[in-house]
Amino acid sequence: MAAGWKYEPKSGFARFVNEFEENAIALMLGLMTLLTFANVIRRYVFNTTLIWSLEVVLVLFSWMVLFGISYAFKVTAHLGVDAVTNIVSVPVRRALGIISALVCLAYALLILKGSWDYWAPFADLPPTTGRWFPTGIDWANRGTSFFETDQIPMPGFLRFLEDWINYGEAYSKLPRVVPYIMLPIGALLILFRIMQATLRILRGEQDSLIVSHEAEDAVAEVAALNRDR
Repeated sequence: MAAGWKYEPKSGFARFVNEFEENAIALMLGLMTLLTFANVIRRYVFNTTLIWSLEVVLVLFSWMVLFGISYAFKVTAHLGVDAVTNIVSVPVRRALGIISALVCLAYALLILKGSWDYWAPFADLPPTTGRWFPTGIDWANRGTSFFETDQIPMPGFLRFLEDWINYGEAYSKLPRVVPYIMLPIGALLILFRIMQATLRILRGEQDSLIVSHEAEDAVAEVAALNRDR
């Protein structure tokens, strides 16, 4: 049924992608916890600190949020208010779902343009012109590839970026192009997942972009556990 749709990978590749996404989110969360715990131990036990750990945790948190948004669209995990849609007929509910999906698609396109325009100069690439929609390429707005993070050390395996985008000049810290690359990637993933959800609504596999009756389902699960005891 559309209202009870739940994501299930149907192919080996889909299972691989789903496991990769779940493992990536778990890895980022685990690294954040580990770095925070290690920094607390070093500060209060050894009276020293990992000065770069806070910035790395902030980067990982941002990556996890952007990555998690697209994943939540895929598994219909975003929360929303369905008080209005539940009192209308199924065709009207489906039409409202399509309208909301189209609005989300337009918003995702705006996010994709903005994220590219923000990240591109850090990669010595041109942003687009136009306030709302790309109207061309701004070839003159380049040259911020030398911007670095505040504290994150520059790993040796990324030294090739010095020749690629920094005209041979060495980085003393990690360039901002690396952590900020998640902006266009995350926006592109969000757009892709919303497009998939829109197609599912059009095919009648689901009628909304949000999870419905989450509270009722949670109460039912607890009641079932209590009965089993």
